Amino acid sequence: MKLSIIIVNYNVQYFLEQCIHSVKKAINNINAEIIIVDNNSVDGSVSMVKNKFPEINLVENKTNKGFSFANNQAIKISTGEYVLLLNPDTLVEEDTFSKVIDFMDTNSLAGGLGVYMIDGSGNFLPESKRGLPTPMVAFYKIFGLSALFPKSEKFGQYHLGFLDKNKIHEVDVLSGAFMLIRKKTLNEIGLLDEDFFMYGEDIDLSYRITKGGYKNYYFPDTRIIHYKGESTKKSSVNYVFVFYNAMIIFANKHFSSTNVKLFSFLINMAVYLRAAGAILYRFFKRFTLPLLDGAVIFVGLIFLKKYWEEVVKINVGLHFDSTVLSIAFPSCVFIWLFSVFYSGGYDKPIKFLKIIKGLAFGTGIILIVYALLGEQYRFSRAIILLGSIWACVSVFINRLILNLLKVEGYELNTTKKKHILVVGQKEEFDRVSSLLSNSRVGVSFLGRVSSVENYENDGNILGYISQLDDIITIHGINEIIFCAKDISAQKIIASMAVLEKFKVEFKIAPPESLYIIGSNSIDGNGDFYIININTINKASNKRNKRLFDVLSSILIFVLIPFLIFYVRQPKRLLMNVLSVFFGKKSWVGYYTTNTENQNDLPSIKHGILHPLDAFAGQDFDLANIVKINHIYSKDYDVYNDFLILLKGIKEIGRN
Repeated sequence: MKLSIIIVNYNVQYFLEQCIHSVKKAINNINAEIIIVDNNSVDGSVSMVKNKFPEINLVENKTNKGFSFANNQAIKISTGEYVLLLNPDTLVEEDTFSKVIDFMDTNSLAGGLGVYMIDGSGNFLPESKRGLPTPMVAFYKIFGLSALFPKSEKFGQYHLGFLDKNKIHEVDVLSGAFMLIRKKTLNEIGLLDEDFFMYGEDIDLSYRITKGGYKNYYFPDTRIIHYKGESTKKSSVNYVFVFYNAMIIFANKHFSSTNVKLFSFLINMAVYLRAAGAILYRFFKRFTLPLLDGAVIFVGLIFLKKYWEEVVKINVGLHFDSTVLSIAFPSCVFIWLFSVFYSGGYDKPIKFLKIIKGLAFGTGIILIVYALLGEQYRFSRAIILLGSIWACVSVFINRLILNLLKVEGYELNTTKKKHILVVGQKEEFDRVSSLLSNSRVGVSFLGRVSSVENYENDGNILGYISQLDDIITIHGINEIIFCAKDISAQKIIASMAVLEKFKVEFKIAPPESLYIIGSNSIDGNGDFYIININTINKASNKRNKRLFDVLSSILIFVLIPFLIFYVRQPKRLLMNVLSVFFGKKSWVGYYTTNTENQNDLPSIKHGILHPLDAFAGQDFDLANIVKINHIYSKDYDVYNDFLILLKGIKEIGRN
């Protein structure tokens, strides 16, 4: 066996499938094996591999023991002369493996090799080549000097920015996204260090390769796409601690005691700075707009109060109690904002109808509460109604300002239709058109570009792939979809690299799949066009389900003195109420069996009840149970949760 390709997967099903398709094309004339290790994914990855690629050697881990552990599992059973550690969120060219193997075959001292990587927007990824993170290199990186002077031989050591990205170089560190290693080298230096759960293992292994007398090479004669950031979110505090802890493990293992102390000091500084930055970033990203809305609405209410006191009601000498400012107005603002949030008014892109619905619902709640208050606590219905109008105006103004400042996600022209090019032949074009239609993507222009030069079988084409730059300019294209069935990965990657200057979005339609995949940001989740189904894991449905769980938990808690005489297992009733209230469980989840594989269902919390509780007394075979679970998850309605809870109320004390 010449090559063993090892892919460790964790909850990136769509990317994994695309990666496998590209790998299978690249090993067409190579004696190679593919080993996939799944670290207990819950997104359907395992069933997808079994159904679509049954010939692949699949290792199913029941727990996630980390990236290094999983790779070592596969290395131990691999039989190739070379081992390739490959991320699932990558796409390789058809001749990638033949080129890198030829290079390694002719360079006996080459222990490891990395390649030229681009992201989902066609941009070169600087981590394709890296230097060893010594204390000073880490210092330059942590305090931004490497970013300020990327081409400097002194400050740019981390990403070796002073080295030509288009030429072969010896480097210190290879990227774990694509790491080709001679099996003989691994036998001599050892496998991946399992102290590194995630991150740092590629630095450690690269360093041990060079210490073992071998060389690491950066090889730019082939390119891959790395949709970096799909498995982790780099703005998260957890990422900061895991990544920098890996750096400390590396320092303790390889540096002298003096250097370790300096390195640890720098790393600890970085941890606290980056963790604080991550917390602030997530806070401001999530709460800046609601806080801004709340502040503007509150100030508007104060002016309305003053105007009402001094102008409208001046003849009767009206003055509101101080509780209006301290309690009533903040409560109104909170109810409005909470209603907007649960109506989807803070989702992106902006949809004013959802905001108006939320404000209208919030106003209704406020008026109901107002009507129930004693006379001494009431202030003015007119101010509430005028306040709701001001709330609508103010949130529009806030979003208009954000739009003028060009803040991403807050563009007001969200109804602007896309101008999309599909690069492929007619059969795939028709399939992609159908997918776009079913996913309800707003498309005002959809054109086809032939993937084959001088193709004249169908006259309804705008041109050929070599003319993409002119077609983009003439038709104002903002998105390109490549049909992987009709165009090689090599052409896709080359086109992305050339067209990156146009700032268009790139997506790829894998063959025989119900999705179109892409990623426009290294920190993004990726963008998918899939058949539009009201799945349970949609943001709005998740909010509604959580709100239902909280409200019903409060009601059940109040009714516990009565329910303990009605529920079948009352001893666990209080524990279940608390578990659901604090988000550890849900009142309704999937029905589980020992034999049913639920990996193809959206992930939700374990339920006290399940959809079968709506059919009390009826028996179902496994096939029907699976079908009922799928119906529940694919076409979710919070009203169904209410009915299931109502019909299964006797069972809310079960384990």
